[in-house]
Amino acid sequence: MNNPNSRLMIFLLALLLMMVLLLGYLHSAEARETFNTHALELDSSGQPVVDLSAFAEADGQMPGIYRVTVYVNGEQQGDAQDIAFVSGPDKKLTAQLTPAMLKDWGVNITAFPALAALPPDTPLEDPGRYIPMASSELRFSKLQLHLSIPQAAMSATARGWVDPSQWDEGVPAALLNYNLSGSNTWRDGKNGSDNNYYANLQSGLNLGAWRLRNYSTWNYDEDNGSHWDSVNTYIQRDIQRLQGQLTLGDSYTPSDIFDSVQFRGAQLASDDNMLPDSLRGFAPIIRGIAQSNAQVTIKQNGYIIYQSYVAPGAFTISDLYPTSGSGDLEVTIKEAGGSERTFVQPFSAVPIMQREGRLKYALTAGKYRSGNNDSDEPEFGQMTAIYGLPHAVTIYGGTLYSQNYLSGAAGLGFGLGELGSVSTDITAAHTTLNNDETHNGQSYRIQYSKDFQASDTSFTLAAYRYSTEGFYTFQETNDLRAENNDGWRLTYNKRQKLQLDLSQSIG
Repeated sequence: MNNPNSRLMIFLLALLLMMVLLLGYLHSAEARETFNTHALELDSSGQPVVDLSAFAEADGQMPGIYRVTVYVNGEQQGDAQDIAFVSGPDKKLTAQLTPAMLKDWGVNITAFPALAALPPDTPLEDPGRYIPMASSELRFSKLQLHLSIPQAAMSATARGWVDPSQWDEGVPAALLNYNLSGSNTWRDGKNGSDNNYYANLQSGLNLGAWRLRNYSTWNYDEDNGSHWDSVNTYIQRDIQRLQGQLTLGDSYTPSDIFDSVQFRGAQLASDDNMLPDSLRGFAPIIRGIAQSNAQVTIKQNGYIIYQSYVAPGAFTISDLYPTSGSGDLEVTIKEAGGSERTFVQPFSAVPIMQREGRLKYALTAGKYRSGNNDSDEPEFGQMTAIYGLPHAVTIYGGTLYSQNYLSGAAGLGFGLGELGSVSTDITAAHTTLNNDETHNGQSYRIQYSKDFQASDTSFTLAAYRYSTEGFYTFQETNDLRAENNDGWRLTYNKRQKLQLDLSQSIG
């Protein structure tokens, strides 16, 4: 210890420690500057001391009401508005938001029971207490309030969606499409000639929300003269709240569950044309979690079909445009720092499958129509419904009732991941035929779809139906006649049907 070099080393270390402590004290004093607030007091005694502690912190400001521009996930929410701010534990201002404000800015508050249970004007100092990973930031120098809300917590607005209040019913108009043809035939050595003429007319009238349509044909030949047929006439209008159409007159029932038949009556049915393109057809819902403001890219068969940006937290993508009926989806999440995560979601669908939350329905009441002059035309009612559930599951069913026929159907469609997708259903019917015989039977159907990317082969649809003895469709029940040589069909109905559509790319 008597070594001069050792004493010099100890002295230098002590001096360095003193300098570090002094710099820390100076930095603290610089970050929190204070002065005697009594200097701002007036001469009158009893005047309260001014509290300026909020300004002692970095970015500190006085609580109160400020007029700020609100941004949610980077998107401006209208014009600047007055919002109350309170001082938080760190003396920084925190916005007092309300459930009503969050709802107006597109937050789906019903997805969070604790938040939805609050009165609409309840002040919320920290939205993150109710919505995981939600946060707010006041940028006072620009008077901007920035909210970061997980994309999954936002009310979904599909791409291409247009507010129904902006829909235009069009102008009054009269329409006519026609097709005329004719012939004149003569023969050498014979007197006279034959004249034949044909006209196909499709006329219509648009008035307000209503559409009147008629399809008629006209034939003329010299032997039978002139003959006019009105094939069908109907009036139709949209029902916006039900996303469907009301049809009165001559039309067809849907063919998703039961065989389609002609009728004259009324039908209320959902209409996919009232949906934006991004919600038509079937497509899976993509779910994931972003750690930061991330870019989400989705590819199918090597092509980018979707790209968007999401806020930190859970996200849901439910507006993929329908592409091919199958083909795995490759999802890439690119974080703000440059890191990437990729996962694959298998995708294939049979025609009856619906998106999650989508209801496809049809209600029909009327009189059966047939092209056969001697067919029965009983009154009947039919109801069908198809509904998309989570996890690529679809349930469907329906019933058809008439004086001589009663049937019910139920089925289930679901995705099998890499194995494709399948749907299966059963239809049971109680039938009274034209010869007064009564029959009971069932029909079973299975449909399958699968894409084989390695060979670029696609089973777009493989369907098999098996019917037991005694099963008849509604059309068969009313059209079959023993006197028309249908006696054997009255006894021996169709038992099996197989359909296979195979697509193979070459080259």
